[in-house]
Amino acid sequence: MLAALDRLALEAKSLESMRAFYEDDLGLDLAAETDRELSFAAGETMLIVRRPDGVPRGGLHTHFAFSIPADEYDDWWDRLSADRELEEHTFGSASSLYCYDPAGNCVELGQSDVAGPGIDGVFEVVLEVEQLDRALEFYEALGFSVVDRGAERRRVRLSGPMDLELWEPHLGLADARGGVHVDLGFTAPDVDAAVDAIRERACRVERAGSDAVVKDPDGHYLTIAPPT
Repeated sequence: MLAALDRLALEAKSLESMRAFYEDDLGLDLAAETDRELSFAAGETMLIVRRPDGVPRGGLHTHFAFSIPADEYDDWWDRLSADRELEEHTFGSASSLYCYDPAGNCVELGQSDVAGPGIDGVFEVVLEVEQLDRALEFYEALGFSVVDRGAERRRVRLSGPMDLELWEPHLGLADARGGVHVDLGFTAPDVDAAVDAIRERACRVERAGSDAVVKDPDGHYLTIAPPT
């Protein structure tokens, strides 16, 4: 039902420190800049860093994952470990490194089948939710499907345009937390069908021309727009 993750927005008090991290340290291209926000190109997804002076806000302490070519992993480890503490976890044959940005978001760089060079997309976002079953019903209605449940049943992993993890409040790998009031943007071939699927479960649904802005039961914002 949803085609692609178009946008992930984070909140930060200092745009300059976040610009230095994402542009200089991670090598993302700055695509747009205003007094309120910065937009970085990360493959097909725009990473937006936004000051907290409007609604929707960006996400706080959001854990998310960038895709990097598998053969660049060691280079990224050497590059980032020079002046920060990293943590590593392995999932099957793929490894991921974890670090924190200046606003306290847990950023994962994971070996993926992408062309690169460098960061080439966002493959995972983690949302904090109050009631796991309620959140699961909402995102399954949008076409996400369950691929894994945590042993303590406090988290669930879903597959869709990207991997989406729903966490009840707890600390995960690298002491990461799920994001609160995260702002996500998706494309969908049929916006009306997507809205109809979750209208009764959403806190709010508004239309802005051809786009729909949806507030989910945990206060996360989803903008659903037709492909450009």
